[in-house]
Amino acid sequence: MRLLVIGLDSMPADALFSMKDELPNIGRMIDDGVAAVLESCHPPITIPAWMVMMTGRSPGSLGIYGFRHRKGYSYTEGWIANSTSVKAKKVWDYLAENGLRSCLVGVPPSYPPYPVNGSMISCFITPSEKADYTYPRGLRQEVESLVGKYIFDVVFRTEDRDAILKDIYEMTERRFKVIKYLLSKERWDYFMFVEIGVDRLHHAFWKFHDRNHPKYVPRNRYEDVVREYYRFIDGKIGELLQMVDDDTCVMLVSDHGTTSMKGAFCINEWLIEKGYLVLKSYPDGVTDLDKCDVDWGRTKAWGWGGYYARIFLNVKGREAQGTIAGGEEYERFRDELAREIMDIRGPRNERWDTRVYKPELLYRECNGDKPDLMVYFDNLYWRSEGSVGHRALYLSENNTGPDDSVHWYDGVFILYSKRKKGAVKGGKMLGRLSIYDVAPTILAIMGIKPGGDAMEGRIVDEAVSYALQDG
Repeated sequence: MRLLVIGLDSMPADALFSMKDELPNIGRMIDDGVAAVLESCHPPITIPAWMVMMTGRSPGSLGIYGFRHRKGYSYTEGWIANSTSVKAKKVWDYLAENGLRSCLVGVPPSYPPYPVNGSMISCFITPSEKADYTYPRGLRQEVESLVGKYIFDVVFRTEDRDAILKDIYEMTERRFKVIKYLLSKERWDYFMFVEIGVDRLHHAFWKFHDRNHPKYVPRNRYEDVVREYYRFIDGKIGELLQMVDDDTCVMLVSDHGTTSMKGAFCINEWLIEKGYLVLKSYPDGVTDLDKCDVDWGRTKAWGWGGYYARIFLNVKGREAQGTIAGGEEYERFRDELAREIMDIRGPRNERWDTRVYKPELLYRECNGDKPDLMVYFDNLYWRSEGSVGHRALYLSENNTGPDDSVHWYDGVFILYSKRKKGAVKGGKMLGRLSIYDVAPTILAIMGIKPGGDAMEGRIVDEAVSYALQDG
């Protein structure tokens, strides 16, 4: 048994399943296979979500809560997650222990690349094509002989939509050319790749596509861009399906979905209004909080921007200039702040469905540099903006550039085998699965059971039975 895993970053379940009849290859996978909505992790962000999927362990267990992290209890220092940040065993580590080879392309985070029993090309966080981005190192020469400059990512937060579209297609063309080469050239039992172009397309074009988006304009010139790219991806997947034999199962997954961004909420402006964050002087223009003159000796809390807000409390004996006592006072203030945040209303005084989480209650364990509170403004429809100087609480745009979408919980799961054609009449929908279920299910399909209770998900018996039974 061999397994090909197709990763489409940010592919939403509702959009993909509703387009099934327009996508002959993915549609066939659904009709002849098993499929489900795949619920992402908290937070539903590319990093950590792909590693949650491939380890079966939570962001808290991994100690990875997003791209950027606070360094210890520093007020201003941080670090960026990369491949060295992931200490847990991944699917391909279990496979290697059993003598099975893997070929991996663009699975975040995989920069810097590291030794595997097989081969690897790193992901979109690779700083440039000049960096070492393959394992083994000699694979890079093969890649560049094939496609020239390998493209890891594109600039997508810009108003030049035509340039974005051109770049996304070029990146995807080159990636699939490399994937097809490796599929036929490499020795592999497990092949996995992630295409980041889907995510970039959503961020740049979702308001032109989604008729429920607050900025949607009917009959706009980019109205069909998303559907056309989905059809393009479907064609590329069809080429891969033709290359694999009947003893290869194909799994299509996404790390999270996507939905419309309504705006950004300035968390630190709100904390300043409430008196919880105190500045010695308010900046003349929009400024990152790290560069503001904060009076830490009078500050109780501050926040970070992103798809969700990370709130940090200034605790005595923990932070250098802590103002909140630990123990009961810490918990009392944290609960009070959470209640106040959940009472925040929108710009038209509309009620929001804001979710506030304590990390230690969200995860079995919390490693690394966790925040004190995690906040999803209006259940993720509003981003968090951490910079100061807006003199407003609500922004209609992302401060780092145009952005049409935010991440949503509902990704996709599809399992398909060519030898199963017609075996499952009309396909089988499994309802909702968890992103934690993917790793143990992959290993079960490959005949391996991880020891202990390291993985938090379950083996999806219906998927395993489908994969292992003869047509």
